[in-house]
Amino acid sequence: MNIVILGLSITTSWGNGHATTYRNLVRALHASAHQILFLERKPSHRTAPDLGEPDFCQVGMYASLEQLQQYTEQVREADLVIVGSSLTEGNAIGKWVIETAKGIKAFYDLDAPATLTELEGKGPLYLNASLIPAFDLYLSCTGGPALELFEQKYGARMARTLYFSVDPTLYHQEYREIKWDLGYLGAYTEDRQSTLQKLMVDAAAQWPAGRFVVAGTKYPEDMGWPGNINMLHHLTPAEHRDFFNSQRFALSIARAGTSRFGYTPSMRLFEAAACCTPVISDYWEGIETLFEPDSEILITKSASETLRYLREICNSERKAIGMRARRKMMARHTAAHRAHELEIYLGELMTLDTSNEEKLETIG
Repeated sequence: MNIVILGLSITTSWGNGHATTYRNLVRALHASAHQILFLERKPSHRTAPDLGEPDFCQVGMYASLEQLQQYTEQVREADLVIVGSSLTEGNAIGKWVIETAKGIKAFYDLDAPATLTELEGKGPLYLNASLIPAFDLYLSCTGGPALELFEQKYGARMARTLYFSVDPTLYHQEYREIKWDLGYLGAYTEDRQSTLQKLMVDAAAQWPAGRFVVAGTKYPEDMGWPGNINMLHHLTPAEHRDFFNSQRFALSIARAGTSRFGYTPSMRLFEAAACCTPVISDYWEGIETLFEPDSEILITKSASETLRYLREICNSERKAIGMRARRKMMARHTAAHRAHELEIYLGELMTLDTSNEEKLETIG
């Protein structure tokens, strides 16, 4: 298939959590013999790419909706066009794709909890509610009841889950010196900060001998954290494997919207699991459908629970939890699984269209 994807940058991950998702999915689609053109907006400020020249897709740049129209022919003739969430001028771009593309038109919502929250008000700038029924396929990073909301309340024709994923050739276990007892990777957001404080910062304050690390962008200069928390700034995706392999446990925290709607595993959860690093996570609805609590993932609600895992789980059990999590990830959550799921959804859609055509012919 010829596929066109319009998303946030695939070439740079700076301040762009979507980059890794797109890279994983596009690589897997390319490996299945699909041809992909990825269209991204030129950054308004100088941002160094950290991908290099990709060999798994073509990349096209545009600075405005007007410039985007230079790709009209590619969009019109593509078998599948995917519009991603959070695009600048997203509503206008979505409308243009719907009016231009002849093939299957899909929306990939990598911010589904935020989208659902904003749709209750005026709606996000990147997706007007009136556009949702016009897409043939609505792909969501959030599963469970959210899919029913998209279909029943907002008129999505076919809403399906396309969770984040991991490329196991890039994320795997490697021997590293263990530098930290617990690590957290994620950009600063106000809605996650109180949970980070409760589950990690308070734990660090109560265990001065423990070694903790937080890595991510946008954190204020002086967080007032205990001295046993090491602060790292932006890590490129190429540095994530080393980061996870250098800690005994990894902390995963859901954003506020994720906790509300559930069924939204983070990319970092999958990355840590792929590296056999056992994950300590806050609880959100649906987490047990992805990893088995106490066996493949550890759930914490307080600093004391976090510390109990860090101080009481022996090394052999720690490694066993990590191995079980990687086995589950390899069985269900690789990029190849996501590419195959997308192909299944497209098959469903085509079957549905054929069935509708046959019904019309019968009526006629």
